[in-house]
Amino acid sequence: MDFLELVNKRQSTRKYDSSRNVEPEKISRIIEAARLAPSACNSQPWHFIVVNEPELKNKVADAASARLLGMNHFTKQAPVHIVVVEEKVNLSSSIGGIIKNKEFALLDLGIAAAHITLAAESEGLGSCILGWFNETKIKKLLNIPDSKRVILDIIIGYPAETTRNKKRKTTNEILSYNTYK
Repeated sequence: MDFLELVNKRQSTRKYDSSRNVEPEKISRIIEAARLAPSACNSQPWHFIVVNEPELKNKVADAASARLLGMNHFTKQAPVHIVVVEEKVNLSSSIGGIIKNKEFALLDLGIAAAHITLAAESEGLGSCILGWFNETKIKKLLNIPDSKRVILDIIIGYPAETTRNKKRKTTNEILSYNTYK
């Protein structure tokens, strides 16, 4: 499929076929897409942890759900979690971030996350980017040092339902040329 078809098809999947595991070669290609993502000053401020061992994956899923708020209860259905850890940026990116008052590492991690989800879609897999989770629990489960930040948990698996129609603002609502209006 062409790129716009891929982007149109990609959605946040919240129902997974829990009877199907994701093939290791597909995960390898997805991680390769993330590894190749661009970053400010080529700092590559990321570390990815693929969690696919069923018992550990379920514990990570528990850390991503909130019983009181009813959030993310679908995460146990997905057979793979890719936990995205923020690493230090290089000196150029750090200085540039200070001068320009921008969190380049977070922007870079967002780009890598987009690569992950689009690569998953191209492999026939669904994905959902989670920012709501118990970071302390995930760090403990995955032996992530206290000095690191867990930024995202991206779940991946075979979707259990078909693509929904996207509800998006019109192009006229989000675009202007040469001036803000």
